[in-house]
Amino acid sequence: MADVEASVRDLVNRDRDCAERVQAQMDLRRKINLLIGEWMAAGGGEILPDIRDRIRLRPLKNETRPTGRAARR
Repeated sequence: MADVEASVRDLVNRDRDCAERVQAQMDLRRKINLLIGEWMAAGGGEILPDIRDRIRLRPLKNETRPTGRAARR
Protein backbone atom coordinates (compact mmCIF):
# COMPACT_ATOMS: atom_id res chain seq x y z
CA MET A 1 0.00 0.00 0.00
CA ALA A 2 2.87 2.34 0.71
CA ASP A 3 4.15 1.72 -2.81
CA VAL A 4 0.81 2.73 -4.29
CA GLU A 5 0.68 5.88 -2.15
CA ALA A 6 4.21 6.82 -3.21
CA SER A 7 3.29 6.23 -6.84
CA VAL A 8 0.23 8.51 -6.55
CA ARG A 9 2.31 11.19 -4.83
CA ASP A 10 4.91 11.00 -7.58
CA LEU A 11 2.29 11.29 -10.32
CA VAL A 12 0.63 14.26 -8.62
CA ASN A 13 3.97 16.00 -8.13
CA ARG A 14 4.73 15.57 -11.83
CA ASP A 15 1.21 16.80 -12.75
CA ARG A 16 0.29 13.47 -14.35
CA ASP A 17 -2.99 11.55 -14.47
CA CYS A 18 -3.19 9.34 -11.38
CA ALA A 19 -6.81 8.14 -11.60
CA GLU A 20 -5.90 4.46 -12.02
CA ARG A 21 -3.40 4.46 -9.16
CA VAL A 22 -5.83 6.32 -6.89
CA GLN A 23 -8.50 3.73 -7.71
CA ALA A 24 -6.05 0.96 -6.78
CA GLN A 25 -5.26 2.78 -3.53
CA MET A 26 -8.95 3.13 -2.66
CA ASP A 27 -9.49 -0.58 -3.44
CA LEU A 28 -6.69 -1.51 -1.04
CA ARG A 29 -8.20 0.68 1.67
CA ARG A 30 -11.61 -0.95 1.15
CA LYS A 31 -10.03 -4.41 1.46
CA ILE A 32 -8.27 -3.42 4.67
CA ASN A 33 -11.51 -2.06 6.11
CA LEU A 34 -13.32 -5.27 5.17
CA LEU A 35 -10.59 -7.37 6.80
CA ILE A 36 -10.77 -5.29 9.96
CA GLY A 37 -14.56 -5.69 9.98
CA GLU A 38 -14.24 -9.47 9.61
CA TRP A 39 -11.63 -9.56 12.35
CA MET A 40 -13.88 -7.60 14.71
CA ALA A 41 -16.87 -9.81 13.85
CA ALA A 42 -14.76 -12.86 14.72
CA GLY A 43 -14.17 -11.47 18.20
CA GLY A 44 -11.13 -9.29 17.65
CA GLY A 45 -11.22 -6.38 20.02
CA GLU A 46 -7.63 -5.43 20.61
CA ILE A 47 -6.31 -2.11 19.44
CA LEU A 48 -4.65 -2.61 16.08
CA PRO A 49 -1.06 -1.41 15.76
CA ASP A 50 -0.33 1.58 13.58
CA ILE A 51 2.83 2.31 11.63
CA ARG A 52 4.59 3.87 14.63
CA ASP A 53 4.10 0.65 16.61
CA ARG A 54 5.41 -1.47 13.76
CA ILE A 55 8.53 0.66 13.35
CA ARG A 56 9.18 0.64 17.09
CA LEU A 57 8.88 -3.17 17.25
CA ARG A 58 11.09 -3.81 14.21
CA PRO A 59 14.50 -5.17 15.21
CA LEU A 60 17.41 -2.86 14.53
CA LYS A 61 19.90 -4.00 11.94
CA ASN A 62 23.44 -4.14 13.25
CA GLU A 63 25.67 -3.72 10.28
CA THR A 64 29.26 -4.54 11.01
CA ARG A 65 31.60 -3.94 8.15
CA PRO A 66 35.05 -5.44 8.19
CA THR A 67 37.92 -3.02 8.54
CA GLY A 68 40.12 -2.32 5.57
CA ARG A 69 42.91 -4.62 6.75
CA ALA A 70 40.65 -7.60 7.41
CA ALA A 71 38.88 -7.20 4.10
CA ARG A 72 42.16 -7.37 2.15
CA ARG A 73 43.30 -10.65 3.71
